[in-house]
Amino acid sequence: MLTKKEQRLRRSRQTRIRIANQGAVRLSVFRSNLHIYASVISDDGLRVVASASTAEKEVRDQIGKDKGGNTAAAAIVGKRVAEKAIAAGVSKVAFDRSGFAYHGRVKALAEAAREAGLQF
Repeated sequence: MLTKKEQRLRRSRQTRIRIANQGAVRLSVFRSNLHIYASVISDDGLRVVASASTAEKEVRDQIGKDKGGNTAAAAIVGKRVAEKAIAAGVSKVAFDRSGFAYHGRVKALAEAAREAGLQF
């Protein structure tokens, strides 16, 4: 029987294979209990084009004394990663939720990135 983490990693592998076959730049998301991280990874998978997380000082200053583990913080990270990606010349990405459910913080990050101009 697979553990919860192994199940998530299995789902994420399937998604990454599909995105690799498309040859698309991917917006990869990871969430922990305290933080959420987002990275835009090049289509060859070797280079991080842009990244943002609630662990960054600028983001922590924005969210104040609140923790990074809420939807408001995830929305800030989504907007920030989208701005960085567009500045780096990437506007179209494939969304890689890393096996996490498209709900809550993951959904808030995705919607904020879309509003900031990323297409996926």
